Amino acid sequence: MPALPLPLPTPLRRGDRLRLVAASSALSEATRLNAGLALLASWGLDHTGDPAALVGRRWGYLAGQDRERRADLDGVPEAEEAPLLACVRGGWGAARLLEQPLAPAPGWLLGFSDVTSLLWHRVACGQPGAVHGPLVTTLAAEPAWSQERLRALLFGDPLPDLEGLPWRGGIAEGPLLAANLTVATHLLGTPHLPPLQGAILILEDVGEAPYRIERMLTQWRLCGALQQLAGIGFGSFEGCGDGDRAGEPPEEIFSLEQVLRERTADLGIPVVAQLPVGHSPGNGALPLGVRARLDGQRGCLQVLP
Repeated sequence: MPALPLPLPTPLRRGDRLRLVAASSALSEATRLNAGLALLASWGLDHTGDPAALVGRRWGYLAGQDRERRADLDGVPEAEEAPLLACVRGGWGAARLLEQPLAPAPGWLLGFSDVTSLLWHRVACGQPGAVHGPLVTTLAAEPAWSQERLRALLFGDPLPDLEGLPWRGGIAEGPLLAANLTVATHLLGTPHLPPLQGAILILEDVGEAPYRIERMLTQWRLCGALQQLAGIGFGSFEGCGDGDRAGEPPEEIFSLEQVLRERTADLGIPVVAQLPVGHSPGNGALPLGVRARLDGQRGCLQVLP
């Protein structure tokens, strides 16, 4: 297992290049992709390859055959090497690429949602540079503070704290992990799971009913994963309410908040909710594997130098 915390890679500079990675679901249109690339270009970053080649590249619902999507990550000619690998969208498919050996490239890897598989594999390999943050296709729609946070992280500037809602007091320090709950749950029991002992874990999800979130968190408890943590935070859970059970008596359902509180209440660790991380803008960028502090009294998350 890698020794955590991990350092950050060399900061980017104006004139550096980025490479686009389509590791998950197919990309059907270029509007949001081009908007994200324009913002990255305003930071002085240029892209290698042809973005248009990724639009419409498809194998069923995936962004190409496994070998094509893998080539975005590790089959690149030397002339197209870049210090930033930026994933274009989420969906599904990234975990399939871990069935064969995948050597993480040096530098930075940016994404979230389905990209959790690649980010956590990177940390599990002891490779710095995994960033849980906006995809290229979501970047332009992020609020200005979130865009600036990502730029600051990549270019080596200090990061402000992320503010949330304190649920359980205490202060914890440890290696930082952030993930889509559904994707990370499917990594349990695999070699692609980073060390959880003493970690600060931030979870988010989208489109999952409270009973399914309860089921996943119960799996984490049954295998002893939640009990290893030093602190836990919850980002946005967009579309994770009880809309499909409207009209049922309140005493016959659990709300999302009830599920999250109950499944973490007996862990004896700081808990912070409503952190700006996940599918609801803004999605504050977080470097994985670095040392962080979760303050359950103030309700904030701090990336430590």
